[in-house]
Amino acid sequence: MELPSIGFGLYKVPADQTFDVVTSGIEAGYQLIDGGAFYGNERELGEAVRESGRRDELLVASKFWGDPVQTYDQVLADFDQTERDLGIGPVDFYLIHWPRPTRNQFVDVWRAFIRLQEEGRVRSIGVANFGAAELGRLMDETGVTPALNQVESHPWLPQHELRAFHAEHDIVTQAWSPLGRGRLLDEPTLISIADRHAVSVAQVVLRWHIQIGGAAVPKSVHIQRLRENRDVDRFHLDEEDMARIGALESGVRTGSSPADKQ
Repeated sequence: MELPSIGFGLYKVPADQTFDVVTSGIEAGYQLIDGGAFYGNERELGEAVRESGRRDELLVASKFWGDPVQTYDQVLADFDQTERDLGIGPVDFYLIHWPRPTRNQFVDVWRAFIRLQEEGRVRSIGVANFGAAELGRLMDETGVTPALNQVESHPWLPQHELRAFHAEHDIVTQAWSPLGRGRLLDEPTLISIADRHAVSVAQVVLRWHIQIGGAAVPKSVHIQRLRENRDVDRFHLDEEDMARIGALESGVRTGSSPADKQ
């Protein structure tokens, strides 16, 4: 399966806006829609995909939340609900939303994911917010490598070491909060680079994600920004641009840390 470099996410998109946002995203040419049971808008996502008449052209992702219960059986029960809510046939990507390592259940959860894939209910399986040690356990104890790991990543938090581990094991790095929840849009260095290329700051950051070999799922409820976020192939960041962006690394997170989700 090929994964588009840029998709769009539905975290914190109100249910009553989701149908219109997804419809606009599909009309703008997106092929990847990143959802999750925790977002509370899977029914509206599924309805928009069905109404588009373009299901075969689209990739839809969902996630297992795992709280308060994170077990093999809970995965199957939660996926049953996701399957009903979406109503689109096999789900293209299903991810473990958080490893919650202190519970020591994520390997059994992964075995349930493997079952869902073997049964043809999920096309590709992956994880989110996993570290290298947790990824290693999945691979060592089940023999199955996640297709992707979705983690917070942006110029303040590039995650170089984790990206290197992913590259070694053919795991795609997919960024959530790729624009630092909008906080990066006021970064003077990025504004300067954007002005130089006559593009937006968001386009610069998303182009950076692509050029370091990753993928990203930015979120917007505005059609013009959805279109803009996808239009990142008409310019290239040179070595000086990339070095200036690289110097912004600070380790700052704009969302939850995996350590916060136990």
